[in-house]
Amino acid sequence: MDEVTRDIQGEIPWCMLFADDLVLVDESRAGVNRKLELWRSTLESKGFRLSRTKTEYMMCDFSATRHEGGDVSLDGQLGSVLQKDGDIDEDVRHRISAGWLKWWQASGILCDKRVPQKLKGKFYRTTFRPAMLYGAECWPTKRRHVQQLSVAEMRMLQWFCGHTRRDRVRNEVIRDRVGVAPIEEKVIQHRLRWFGHVQRRPPEAPVRNGVLERVDNVKRGRGRPKLTWDESVKRDLKDWNISKEIALDRSAWRLAINVPEP
Repeated sequence: MDEVTRDIQGEIPWCMLFADDLVLVDESRAGVNRKLELWRSTLESKGFRLSRTKTEYMMCDFSATRHEGGDVSLDGQLGSVLQKDGDIDEDVRHRISAGWLKWWQASGILCDKRVPQKLKGKFYRTTFRPAMLYGAECWPTKRRHVQQLSVAEMRMLQWFCGHTRRDRVRNEVIRDRVGVAPIEEKVIQHRLRWFGHVQRRPPEAPVRNGVLERVDNVKRGRGRPKLTWDESVKRDLKDWNISKEIALDRSAWRLAINVPEP
């Protein structure tokens, strides 16, 4: 892809290419559309096709006149919410809402007692959990974020099995019935999997050489510093007793971070 599009690639961060995924940045929607049209025509002339169904727009507007708090939103179910203060509270809530939306769309099947519980668990693993964990590989999660995800997941799984909290059935028992691993472990797996991708990138890649690093000359407010993604990864490696050097071996890394389903 680099060779095919070398003539139309722009400077980072206005144009970023990762495998077959493309990010185009401009100061206006019209500018993005012009770039997108250029890429579309170039790729089609080379025998490739740009997927329109997977194309998404993200608009950043930190003006208080339009978005109070300076949040950034990405339209669509697979969208993300970026907060001006760098936290992920809104994004976690947004992802949980997306998971519940899919739940209600399929509630007729999931609440049917004739459907085997293992099949319901498989449906959850392939449909609801990916919606809730979209973008989770970049989350610097705190305890409250993990708690929110865990509560939402257990409510879904309890309804699968026809239970409520009053039945006092242990979470481990319900997980074994439906074959679903804890979502907090899956969050860590997603984050470490992305860390492995980053570690295997060449040193000159933007994600490795610091081109896209946080701006340091911004005055920080009072209180404890924000939890960063790097700190979250270091905590994960320590808790799971994994050496980051293993990340260079893709097969060994995948095996080391794998979280099997019950």
